[in-house]
Amino acid sequence: MTEAAETPTRAGFVAIVGPTNAGKSTLTNRLVGAKVSIVTQKVQTTRTRVTGIAMRGRSQIVFVDTPGVFSPRRRLDRAMVAAAWAGAADADLVVVLVDAERGIDEAVEAVLEGLKGAGPKCLLALNKIDLVKRDSLLGLAKTLNDKLDFDATFMISAERGDGCDDLMAAIEARIPEGPWLFPEDQLSDLPERMLAAEITREKIFLRLHQELPYSIHVETELWKDQKDGSVRIEQTIYVERDGQKAIVLGKGGQTAKLIGSMAREEMEEMFGRRVHLFLFVKVRANWADDRERYRAMGLDWQD
Repeated sequence: MTEAAETPTRAGFVAIVGPTNAGKSTLTNRLVGAKVSIVTQKVQTTRTRVTGIAMRGRSQIVFVDTPGVFSPRRRLDRAMVAAAWAGAADADLVVVLVDAERGIDEAVEAVLEGLKGAGPKCLLALNKIDLVKRDSLLGLAKTLNDKLDFDATFMISAERGDGCDDLMAAIEARIPEGPWLFPEDQLSDLPERMLAAEITREKIFLRLHQELPYSIHVETELWKDQKDGSVRIEQTIYVERDGQKAIVLGKGGQTAKLIGSMAREEMEEMFGRRVHLFLFVKVRANWADDRERYRAMGLDWQD
């Protein structure tokens, strides 16, 4: 009998939970080894649970990048926070990610309180350690462990990769034995249509900076495979007011063209094929109160 046959397979879900802008999407992409979650410097970029699938020997680890935990004000906020807690509740293991430079604030306290008695084992990962002195890191780790009984603590830099191999090894050791849940060459369980919409939304955030509020939504309306192997993708960018539409379009439509060009290049790299991308901008007042939009984002409607 071969060694591979003797070694049982493992598979499990690992939720990465923490406050907004702690680096959850960056860590997810780092551990998966490919970009599956959009990353910007803006808070609340991730709106729903995004999964990334990593293979490590005989183990298949399904990482769930959750929206940041924050104080919700609107229905969309409540849906995002609910998605974060649902991701933690469904997981075999939870990685609590804390920005070491920011330390313990109200959002971190909310995460710790929400995980008390939750059941799954929790690992603590202090991120951005390159920005903090060692003595401060040790003190922060002790304080956090006093507040919640973590199984282990790791000092990492998700952006640089420091400490991520040790964290990955610890995760692998803790996921349960069982058959793989997805084909071994699959990187995410998100449909390509949704991944494409997320890519475009990322480029909008990166290009428009502070000019556009978070009341923007992208949907892939058409995905048509062409005979030459390419794909035609039509997407609608929903905004709430005419002034926002003007910002997205830019003078002579130049801003939308640039966003489309940036998105198309990344889609071609991700999907491994030529992409013909067409963007349309539509005003839909109060789209954040439309049940259909929530379904498109993979969020549950919050009354």
